[in-house]
Amino acid sequence: MTTHYTAPLADIRFDLYDLLDVEKLFARLPGCESLNRDTIDAVLDEAARFAQTVLAPLNQSGDQQGCTFDKQSASVKTPAGFKRAYEQFVAGGWAGLTAPEEFGGQGLPETIGAPVKEFIDSANIAWGTYPLLSHGAIEALRVIGEDWQKQAFLKRIVSGEWTGTMCLTESHCGSDLGLLKTRAEPNAEGSYAITGTKIFITSGEHDFTDNIVHLVLARLPDAPTGVKGISLFIVPKFKVDREGKMGERNAVRAGAIEHKMGLKGSATCVLNFDGAQGYLLGEPNRGLNAMFVMMNTARLAVGLQGLALSERAYQNALSYARERLQMRALSGAKFPDKPADPLIVHGDVRRMLLTQKTLIEGGRALGLYAATLVDILHRSSDEAERKRVEALVSFLTPIIKGMLTENAIECTNLALQIYGGHGYIAEHGMEQYVRDARITTIYEGTTQIQALDLLGRKIIQQRGEGLRLFLQEIGAFCAQHADDETLKGFIPKLSALAKEWAELTQACGQRAIKNADEIGAAAVDYLFYSGYIALAYFWARSVAAAQHSSQSEDFKQAKHLTARFYFSRILPRTRTHRAAIEAGEESLFEIRDGLF
Repeated sequence: MTTHYTAPLADIRFDLYDLLDVEKLFARLPGCESLNRDTIDAVLDEAARFAQTVLAPLNQSGDQQGCTFDKQSASVKTPAGFKRAYEQFVAGGWAGLTAPEEFGGQGLPETIGAPVKEFIDSANIAWGTYPLLSHGAIEALRVIGEDWQKQAFLKRIVSGEWTGTMCLTESHCGSDLGLLKTRAEPNAEGSYAITGTKIFITSGEHDFTDNIVHLVLARLPDAPTGVKGISLFIVPKFKVDREGKMGERNAVRAGAIEHKMGLKGSATCVLNFDGAQGYLLGEPNRGLNAMFVMMNTARLAVGLQGLALSERAYQNALSYARERLQMRALSGAKFPDKPADPLIVHGDVRRMLLTQKTLIEGGRALGLYAATLVDILHRSSDEAERKRVEALVSFLTPIIKGMLTENAIECTNLALQIYGGHGYIAEHGMEQYVRDARITTIYEGTTQIQALDLLGRKIIQQRGEGLRLFLQEIGAFCAQHADDETLKGFIPKLSALAKEWAELTQACGQRAIKNADEIGAAAVDYLFYSGYIALAYFWARSVAAAQHSSQSEDFKQAKHLTARFYFSRILPRTRTHRAAIEAGEESLFEIRDGLF
């Protein structure tokens, strides 16, 4: 039984036009001035069609078939239909949708690229991993690549002729990149010989393209120890000279593909570099800084993956709840002409559906807001504005990556629960979404790493500049709508929580000065606490925007009532997280290791 998917165009258009007013934003950003609603809608409609008709039908079969690895040729065969779908993707110009026009892209803003990515990942997240890291490679090459590197590599990745990867992890170091051992020895002609093994490399080998461009972290011979001694290198599957001519096979080969819990249609590879020819990208020993150009792009993208899986699971759970007849409503039969009432009449089923709906729609608004910040950062001619949004998007990135992926685990599990036993078996497709969602909280930095980045780096080290700006924005919104009758159930709670957020953050910082273990003890709860308040802000904004929206009256009423559910049933989770934060580190560290 195949699950269905319909792109949530109405909600995305509400977010873009009513909530975020992107037409006004684009009118003042260089390179976006000609974008109007007709053009944006045409892109969204065509992306929805591609996702629904080309990618979605391959989702379940791709999971069942998985990828196959030929050890002798070190090659990967992707599931049936995947390669053809990629050819259609490239032919449609989607590979370079947001890439600069000077390198063959269409130059559209990230605010348009984000919903397109959501459609792709909802339709077929395993397929979506193949072009995913190309976007990050494009960013890294665009920002720090030499002119010849841009000509030789960037144009072909933008066109989709080649794809890109990120090669960070090694078996002994995981997320602790300061321990990596891959070596880079200088060659006489200016290239480098890269030797080492990388694991967990998404799309490290596949049959979509003739060449794959690996961006690899490695150490130069005289490099200092730790993260300060890491450099970044371009290592193509087939050698490429400085004129862009592709030559013989390079000394990099897949040694295996991982046997995984989910994303079975996505090739996750072990890559062996045996003196492979590579080129330095950026400055020596500054590879981690360069990699973060890709990493931050990827973290926002993985947040969208979590959102996309939640949406797909929710759509099917909602349909099932409307159709599946089970028992009678506690208050009496709602459909007396039928042998039983549909699941949707039952209070706890409605709780599960509304929990998904609030986390999805609030998360989508937050994610698209971040995309507008990225566009302002990349395109605004106002240096002060760029500095402001850089702090904001830096602050919000770990929240978006952490919250939207953790929400995906909750939402997909709730969807499976609504199906009951039918959800647990493969036939109905729900268990695939649970399996696929699980990795999103792990790769591109686990939830714990996002939380440490948020509290340890963005709050304590950087003195909370992004939080300060975000709280100013919330404060201005609350002041503007203080007398709005429609928002009377939201503004007082949001305003009080914003004040509490600032006070709790200050208290965390003071405890951390005395004992650094307080950061690790509080970080994950602090991320969730922050995320729930951020979603509350966007739910309140959504209610305000709905008053002036051209969407249907049913749509606007649903926004208001769903926001009420969020504020009454989900936002109180902040109480638990606050209590855990204030409990401190003592209960974590007073137990000796031997007592576990």
